[in-house]
Amino acid sequence: MGPEDLVGEVSGEIEKDGSVLVLRRVHVTYKLRVPDDARETAERVHEMHADRCPVARSIKGAIAVSTEIEYV
Repeated sequence: MGPEDLVGEVSGEIEKDGSVLVLRRVHVTYKLRVPDDARETAERVHEMHADRCPVARSIKGAIAVSTEIEYV
């Protein structure tokens, strides 16, 4: 697996809190190229990765994070 086999696209939603813009939600789409027989493994890893991701754990509670896998 090389770097071209996994690409992340991230979008965020910002809301105004008083006079300050605040990041409220982040959505990550993982574009993943894997053989069909590896998709089950990819799904299992995806289900648990947020608990082991330093960024997701750091912002948990302050910013809602959602993810999805798109197979390419």
